Amino acid sequence: MLRVGERLPPEAELANQFGIAVATLRKALAQLRAQGVVETRRGRNGGTFVVQAPFPSTDTLVSALRRISVVQLRDFADEHGAISGMAARLAAERIPPGKHTRLAELAFRARESRGVQELSLTDNRFHVEIAVLSQSQRILTAEQRLQTEIGPLLWCSETSNASAQEAFNEHLALIMAIEQQHPSEAQRLAEEHAMRNVRCIIDAKLELPQQVTPREPAQETGSDR
Repeated sequence: MLRVGERLPPEAELANQFGIAVATLRKALAQLRAQGVVETRRGRNGGTFVVQAPFPSTDTLVSALRRISVVQLRDFADEHGAISGMAARLAAERIPPGKHTRLAELAFRARESRGVQELSLTDNRFHVEIAVLSQSQRILTAEQRLQTEIGPLLWCSETSNASAQEAFNEHLALIMAIEQQHPSEAQRLAEEHAMRNVRCIIDAKLELPQQVTPREPAQETGSDR
């Protein structure tokens, strides 16, 4: 979710976002430092910064899609629709009338992105911003987790047939519903958007070539000897 060079939130805030103890977070950060993903700097402008942005390879994503079942993907779609839908509804209800949001800027940035990693990052940021506007910490945490799970699969051409332009059109309709404070419409659009995204992944899964399992050599029987 973060670009190289960005600073992570303070430890207490980050632990709260993930619903874990600060001690657990520090163990995770220690592992990320050992892997060279983040580094911690001291001093007045110090903190923990992203220095490398690891991203799964196409082979890893295809392998992951082979392992997950269609039933599991549909279950994910149900959860994703529920969380994203409620995030959009609350955002429409809770933003002050006439408030200028960053949603349009983020939607245009996502449309102009190129490559699976950049598309995943910018699309995720758009949806996480809606969760931020919902003013619900639990929904924000859930949306962050769901976006991290779906993003790489959704924007890899081998694991999805999603279109950035189609996503942009749906984002614009969603922005209009939120900023014009139409909660029911915002919820409906967000749920449908989430379902269509997962449908793109399911369609790609069904189109994956079948893996051929090597046949074991036949064992000799008494009559074969």
